[in-house]
Amino acid sequence: MNRLNRDQMAARVARDIPEGAYVNLGIGLPTKVANYLPTDRDIFLQSENGLLGMGPAPAPGQEDWELINAGKQAVTLLTGGCYFHHADSFAMMRGGHLDICVLGAFQVSTHGDLANWHTGELGAIPAVGGAMDLAIGAKHTFVMMELLTKQGESKLVETCSYPLTGLGCVSRVYTDLGVFDVGSNGARVVEIVDGLSIDDLRKLTGVSLREPAGPRTT
Repeated sequence: MNRLNRDQMAARVARDIPEGAYVNLGIGLPTKVANYLPTDRDIFLQSENGLLGMGPAPAPGQEDWELINAGKQAVTLLTGGCYFHHADSFAMMRGGHLDICVLGAFQVSTHGDLANWHTGELGAIPAVGGAMDLAIGAKHTFVMMELLTKQGESKLVETCSYPLTGLGCVSRVYTDLGVFDVGSNGARVVEIVDGLSIDDLRKLTGVSLREPAGPRTT
């Protein structure tokens, strides 16, 4: 199978972000999306530590460590970008002013429930950050994650077993093996990588998956 690498996953997410969108990219894997946003679209990236108008990652040696995102990575600021108080940033997140947030996850249920801050294991360090505010406050919540854990267990599940971040908040899940829409009607396959069938995905995930609405794409 042609499993997508992390850069290819980021590029796939970037394709679905429309002109004029205000977007938050969560800590970790989602930050890669900034490097693949179409240059012919005006897209406004927000960071919960108080930035709006972020650009792609700086070139090596060009980092300004006074300018970082919520994950403490050096970022760039596009012309017209700005920075502001942390409280104003959370007011933006909670007030419904973000069109899309892209988050990582430990689990996503077929009905759109999200678990991404704690595995519940003894000794695990909880890290909720602004995920609850983003997941509920954004108009659309996308999740970007590898479909299977290192142990081969599916992160797309019928019911989350980890502590929840939000209920019914996720609308689309981007993985290395396929793209899925999730929600009140369950999970539907949007795309599958070459070399896999829907039946293969059903076996890998153990969940019910509806057929794509149109022709399969990769």
